[in-house]
Amino acid sequence: LEDLGMDNSQVARAISSHPQLFAHNIESNLKPKVQWLKDLGMDDTQVVRAISGLPQLLGLNIESNLKPKVQWLEDLGMDNSQVARAISSLPQLFSLSIES
Repeated sequence: LEDLGMDNSQVARAISSHPQLFAHNIESNLKPKVQWLKDLGMDDTQVVRAISGLPQLLGLNIESNLKPKVQWLEDLGMDNSQVARAISSLPQLFSLSIES
C-alpha cells in the first residue's frame, strides 16, 4: 500500500477499518486488484483514494463483484475516465448491489 503512495496514517486507517487486509495474500490478491484498478485507467492517486475510501475493495472478487459493477457504469454511458473518477470519488459504489 505504501508503494502506491499511501502514507502511514492512511495505511493505519485502512487496516483498522478492515483488519482482514492482513489475511489477503499480497501477490495473489492485493497486487492483482491494484493492477486491475490501474488497468481501468486509474492513476496511483485515484487508487489510493479508492482504497482509503473503501479498504474492503481489496477483498472483493474481481470477476463476481468488481467487473459487473464497472460494466453497469459503462452501460450507463460512462467512459473509462468517468468510471475511474467515479470509483476514486465514491468507492462505496462497489459495496452496493446492482441487482436491486
